[in-house]
Amino acid sequence: MGQARLIEITDPGDPRIAEFTAIRERDLTGRQGQFIAEGTVVLSMLAKAHGRAGGVRAEKLLLLENRVVGLSHLIGQFPSDLPVYVASAAVLDAIAGFHLHRGVLALGSRVAPPGLHDMIAGLPEDALVLVGCGISNHDNVGALFRNAAGFAADAVLLDATCCDPLYRKALRVSVGSVLTVPYARQESAEAVLGALAQAGFEIWALSPDGAVEIGTIVPGRRVALVMGTEGEGLPASILDRFRSARIAQASGLDSLNVGTASGIALYAIARALGRLG
Repeated sequence: MGQARLIEITDPGDPRIAEFTAIRERDLTGRQGQFIAEGTVVLSMLAKAHGRAGGVRAEKLLLLENRVVGLSHLIGQFPSDLPVYVASAAVLDAIAGFHLHRGVLALGSRVAPPGLHDMIAGLPEDALVLVGCGISNHDNVGALFRNAAGFAADAVLLDATCCDPLYRKALRVSVGSVLTVPYARQESAEAVLGALAQAGFEIWALSPDGAVEIGTIVPGRRVALVMGTEGEGLPASILDRFRSARIAQASGLDSLNVGTASGIALYAIARALGRLG
């Protein structure tokens, strides 16, 4: 990577890196289709996703100056005209608004995904889908995507009350899987599940009081696993309408973390479908 590609930033107020300023506060107000990727693992996933189907693009990088040499191979995976800004630790911390020990940031963008029905129509005939309903915790949303990627799910569908998976922490927890797993976040849980049912999906709602144990299910060709928020879980309207499954666990514990539960459920169904090596 030639030095001519690097652009030094000495002023935290430089307008060229305005999108990176006070990133915690901007996380709360939203970025209108843009997102901040943090750390080398997520940056690597952004490099893989850049320009591919799915509409994810890198817009610019901002790096700690002493990380540049070690990241040269990764930087080289992006187009040569992508701006790469570098700054000292003091300047980078002033830009971010807190101590950024990783020293690796990227600004990316994602075009609006297709509508719910179009996305479902584009899924394969033997699709496995993970559905999130009312999941507002960013760590849990990130875990859903990491598990979806790890157990070969074809998509993640979130209802409109779930938090944005492009939030910086959700991206980090997902180890960048949000950038590679197809997803949509729109409409009500009932609308999402109704569209899946209409498309021939076998829908299993996860609950500690589920009717069958997840490991005993012999899945059909198209399967959707539905996860609710911790504490309240899925609403009765969903549990009454669709088949329900539980994960066997020791007595005395109310429920598993939704990230853990989604991983166990996906493993069981993906294995039964022959998706895992």
